[in-house]
Amino acid sequence: MSTEVIEFRESQLAIADGIATFTHQKPAARNALSLDLREDYADMLDRVEADRSLRALIITGSGGSFCAGGDIKSLKERQVSTDPEVNSANAMRLRIRRLHGWLERLRGLEIPVIAAVDGPAYGAGFAIALLADFIVASNRASFCMPFAKLGLVPDSGALYTLPRAVGLQKAKELLFSARRVSIEEARDLGIVHSIHTQEELPAAAHSLARRFLTSPRDAIAMSKRLLNQSYETNWNAMAELEGLAQGVASTAPYHDEAVSAFLRGEPSRYDWDRD
Repeated sequence: MSTEVIEFRESQLAIADGIATFTHQKPAARNALSLDLREDYADMLDRVEADRSLRALIITGSGGSFCAGGDIKSLKERQVSTDPEVNSANAMRLRIRRLHGWLERLRGLEIPVIAAVDGPAYGAGFAIALLADFIVASNRASFCMPFAKLGLVPDSGALYTLPRAVGLQKAKELLFSARRVSIEEARDLGIVHSIHTQEELPAAAHSLARRFLTSPRDAIAMSKRLLNQSYETNWNAMAELEGLAQGVASTAPYHDEAVSAFLRGEPSRYDWDRD
C-alpha cells in the first residue's frame, strides 16, 4: 500500500487506501491555530474535496496536543499594530470571515470526518473537533473554550456547534465559565465517541475510518448534508429534501448492486460490524 504525503506549512496530509490523515505539526506551539495552519486547512480541503476515491478524513495533532486554540502571539501583534488594516474591528471581522470560509467547507465535507484528539483541544481546537462527525480521544485528552478568559466571544463556529452537541444550558456553562472539561465528562456529555490510550488512538481512528471504505459515498454525503441542516429546517422542507436525495440515491449503481446482492442471498458489501 503506497502513501502519498503532502507537506504544508505547519501540517502534513497523508493519503493511503481511501483514507486521508491531516496532522497538525507544530507541537512546540501546541499546534495552535496560526495563520499558516489556517491556510493549510484550506489547501488540504482543496486536495481532499477533489479526490473521489477518499472515504474518510482523520484530523489529529502531534506531540501530545491536538490544538491549543488561536495563536495568542498573533493577537498581541494585532493589538500593537498601528495599521487599521490589522487592528481595526473591521479587520477582525474579515479575519473571522476568512476563517469561516474553510470551517464551513470542513463541516460540509462529503465524507466522514474523524477528529483524533490527544491532549488539549482548546478554543478553536475544540471548535474544529466539534466540526468532525466523530471525536475519538486519548485518555489524556481535555477540552476547553477559554475565550471568556481573554475577554473574547467564542468563535470558529463554537456558538453553533457546542449547543447542538451538549444542549443550550450546558453550552452556556462551558462558554461562560471557560473551564476545562475532562475526558470523562466529555464522554458523559456525548462529545467523545470513544476513549483510548494515547498509544492506541491512531489505530482506533483508522479502524473507525476503515469502516467507511465500502460505504455508499454519495448516500453518506447526502445524509450528512441533510443532517447538518436538520436543526434549522422545518418538517415539510426536510421531507422535500429527503425525497430529492432518495431519488438520487435510488438510481445510483451502488443501490442497484446492493439490491441485486441481497436478492442473490449475498452478504452486504457495507457492513459496519465487519471491519
